Amino acid sequence: MFAIQLADSGEDAALRPLEPWQAEEYLAHIDRGRAYIGQYIGLAAAATDLDSARAFLQSYAEKQAADAGRIYGIWLDGTLVGGVLFRTFDAASGSCEVGCWLEEAAVGRGLVTRATRALIDWAVDERGMHRVEWRVASANTASINVAKRLGMTRDGVLRESNPYRGVRHDIEVWSVLAREWREGR
Repeated sequence: MFAIQLADSGEDAALRPLEPWQAEEYLAHIDRGRAYIGQYIGLAAAATDLDSARAFLQSYAEKQAADAGRIYGIWLDGTLVGGVLFRTFDAASGSCEVGCWLEEAAVGRGLVTRATRALIDWAVDERGMHRVEWRVASANTASINVAKRLGMTRDGVLRESNPYRGVRHDIEVWSVLAREWREGR
C-alpha cells in the first residue's frame, strides 16, 4: 500500500486508498462528521450502517477495477478525517471529476487542497487526462475556495439542477485543463 504525505507543518497527514475492508473505520468517520459532511453532499446518507458503508466502498473498488473512478482517504494523526475521489473517470474522453469531503475538526489545514492536487497531478501526468472537473453547490464556499486555490476556472452554473434535502440547489462547474494545470505548477 502507498501513502502520500500531505502535511507541510509537522502534522502526520496522509492520503491513502480507501477500500471495502476499511468500512468500519469509514463508518465511524462518517458518523463523527455526518452533519457537517452532509450539508451539501449526499455522501453521509450513503453510509448509515456497516453494510451500506461497505457497499459504498465496494462500489468504488468496482469503479477502480473498471477504470471509472477511485476513492482515497485522508488520515490525520492516524484517524480517517476525510477523503478525495474521482467521482467519474473516463480515460477514453480524457475527462474526470474530482470531489472531496472532510470532517469539521480537520478543516483549515489545507488537507483537501493538497490531496486533490495529488489526484490531479496523477490524472494529468500519469493518465493523460485533458480536463478535470469540480462540481460544487453554489452555497458551499469552502469547496469553491478549494477550486480557486487549485487554479480552476468557473465554467458556469447548472441552475437548480441538484435536488437535495427537499431543495433544488445550483451547482457550479469548475475545471482545469491539462495545459493550464502544467503551467500553474
